[in-house]
Amino acid sequence: MDYNQILKDIYEEIRPYAKRGKQADYIPALAQVNPDKFGICLRTINGETYTLGDSDERFSIQSITKVLSLAMCLHVEGNEIWKRMGKEPSGAAFNSIIQLELEHGIPRNPFINAGAIVQADILMSHLDNPKEQYISFIRDIAKCDTIDYNMEVARSERSKGFLNAAIVNMMKYYGNIDNDIEDVLEFYFMMCSVEMNCKELSQAFLAFSNHKSPFEFNGVSLTSSQVKRINAIMQTCGFYDEAGEFAYYVGLPGKSGVGGGIAAIHPLQYSVAVWSPRLNEKGNSVMGLKALELLTTKTAESIF
Repeated sequence: MDYNQILKDIYEEIRPYAKRGKQADYIPALAQVNPDKFGICLRTINGETYTLGDSDERFSIQSITKVLSLAMCLHVEGNEIWKRMGKEPSGAAFNSIIQLELEHGIPRNPFINAGAIVQADILMSHLDNPKEQYISFIRDIAKCDTIDYNMEVARSERSKGFLNAAIVNMMKYYGNIDNDIEDVLEFYFMMCSVEMNCKELSQAFLAFSNHKSPFEFNGVSLTSSQVKRINAIMQTCGFYDEAGEFAYYVGLPGKSGVGGGIAAIHPLQYSVAVWSPRLNEKGNSVMGLKALELLTTKTAESIF
C-alpha cells in the first residue's frame, strides 16, 4: 500500500473543506490556535511511518485523553469500573447534564465528560501521585519524554468550566464521586490539556491497534481482551452523538477531541492521528473526519 501517495491524494481532496467550521472558541486558550493547521501521521504495526503537513506540531488532545485514562482505570480497577459508568453510546451532547440526571449520576460511557470525570476520580483514589503517574504513562506509551500538560489550557478550561462543575456536583450528589470535587475537576482539566503531535499520538494508539502485543507501559498493563474492549467502546462511543456517522463513513475505532485531533486504529494494521482545529457542530474536526473517510475509501479497508 502506497500510503505516502494516499496521504497526498487525501490532502488534495480535502482542501475544499479547509475553511469549514471553527476552532473550539468556548475554551479561551483553544480560540487562539491557528485554525488552518493540518497534520496527519499513520504508523503501521510493522514499524513504517507516513506523515504529511503539521504532524510535528503539538496540540491539546482534549477528549482523546479519555482513551488513555480508560486504559489506566482498567488497570487499577478492572471490570469494577463498570459499576460507575456504562458502555452505551450517549446519543446526546458530550457535556449533557440532562441525561446524567435521568440516569442518577451514572455516565452513559467513559468518553462523555461525565465518564471521564469519574475516571479522574478513580485514578485519584488509586494513585499516589495521579498527575505525575498519568503523564509518565503517556510519555511511555508515546515514546516521548517531553510530552506534558499545558497549564494555560487547563486554567482556561477551568475558568469557563461551569457545566463540568455542575456535572461533577451532580455525580457527587448521587454518590459517584469519592474525592473532593475541586481536586477532581483540576485533574480532569489537566488530563485534557495534555499536548501531543500527530506522530506522538499515532505512536500511543499503536498499542491499541496491535492487541496481540503485550500492553505494558509505565506499570500499566492490560490483557489483549481489555484492549479489544477499549477499541469496541471507541467504535461505538468515540465521537459522541456522531459515532454512528463515523462508523458509517470511516469504519474504524477512534476518538476525537475538541482540540481538532482524531486518533483511530485499524486493528493489527495501523494507527493514524490527524489534526485540524476547525470543528463541525458536533465538536469533531471537519477535515479530520473527511481525511479518515478518504483513507478507508482509498485503501478499501476498514474493520467491516
